[in-house]
Amino acid sequence: MNKCCTFSALASLILICMFVEPSTATTVYVGNCPNGNHPVTIQQAVNASSSGGTIDICPGTYPEQISIVGKNLNLIGIPNGTSDAAVVVPPAGGLVTTVNGVNETDIFGNLVAAQIFVQGATVTISHLTIDGTGNGLSGCATDIMGIYYQNSAGKITDNAVRNQILIASDLGCQVGLAINVESDTGAPAVTISYNSVRNYQKNGITASGPGTGGGPAVTVTSNTVIGIGATTAIAQNGVQIGYGATGTVKFNSVIDDIYTNPPCGGMSEPPCYGSSGILIYASAGVTVSNNTVESTQLGIVPATDPTYGNANGTIIKSNHVGGTQTYDAIDLCSDGNMAQSNVIYGSAESAVHVDDECPPSTGSSNIVISNNINEACAGILLGSGTGNTTTPNTFLNVTNTTLAGDTCTPEPLGGVFGNAGGKSSEKHPSLRSSPYKKR
Repeated sequence: MNKCCTFSALASLILICMFVEPSTATTVYVGNCPNGNHPVTIQQAVNASSSGGTIDICPGTYPEQISIVGKNLNLIGIPNGTSDAAVVVPPAGGLVTTVNGVNETDIFGNLVAAQIFVQGATVTISHLTIDGTGNGLSGCATDIMGIYYQNSAGKITDNAVRNQILIASDLGCQVGLAINVESDTGAPAVTISYNSVRNYQKNGITASGPGTGGGPAVTVTSNTVIGIGATTAIAQNGVQIGYGATGTVKFNSVIDDIYTNPPCGGMSEPPCYGSSGILIYASAGVTVSNNTVESTQLGIVPATDPTYGNANGTIIKSNHVGGTQTYDAIDLCSDGNMAQSNVIYGSAESAVHVDDECPPSTGSSNIVISNNINEACAGILLGSGTGNTTTPNTFLNVTNTTLAGDTCTPEPLGGVFGNAGGKSSEKHPSLRSSPYKKR
């Protein structure tokens, strides 16, 4: 902006115009574009940048871990010629828990080895590939993460995050998060959008508070999240909002979270634990809308925890849920929820379960209306709660449109309802989602 000073002819003074430029943050390049002398690692660029700056990352492979603490930055992968793949991979020695002088732990005090760690800052991460192949970790003591925001705000968008997973012998460890957002201070806002997330160990996208009140406010939108498929090793979740985190989950595609070895076998045993496409765990008032959830063990679940809080008031609207394996498409294991205008097909047990088995919630005051349900053992399992509204809905090819209680015996349809050998000899025990939680 050019701002000229006044000029006095009588005094024969010529005042030179002053040029006042707006304050702009600097841009630092990493790699070989454009030509010039640039930092060769992303961490060098982080250290050299002032708060508010942008780091443009050229295509290439960056074997490093990145730590951003207390500095607001934008990390952007940029194209050069025919490539736009800036790929962050573990360094040669594998991932470690101390990076750039920072000892990484989660908000619960567990050790973390994150490929990108953000703490106490507002950061945008965009157009990067975060690949955990070659992480070198073993055992259950250290949690591997792709992108981890702790008490931080910002955006995680247009990235590919993959292979946050241990070797096969350690696949049962409850670790391995592709994208994780946690806060135990305030409610920082984080948008997680348009990411490709796959081959994670425990969860694809996770947002957590401390379980004692508060947590991040997240918008999880338009991501594609793909689990490892049917496995006896671990109960995965595609997206989990829990322990006081709040926000919306919308327009995502979630697939292939199926645990085939739940630790129970009959009604006299404790509940089974399994995988969910979208799990709202001990977080109230979350909206889940316009998602596609396919081929998961449970589809969408708001679940109350007796220690960490309720999942009441969840709105589940206009989702497409198909092909749930063994259990329910929508499991309302809390109170005061709404399941409306969902398209549900091919449910192994029920399309919607009004579930009374997550105390202190009782499966009461839920609204289940205007859903289109095609092919299920039960259209709606009614549980034993009170004050529920379960009409009107549209039922097609449903064995029981509504059914009292919490279980339904599948018909002998050769595996359509997860029962390859014909009719079950006993009713399925109810399944509880297995959340990622503090250890």
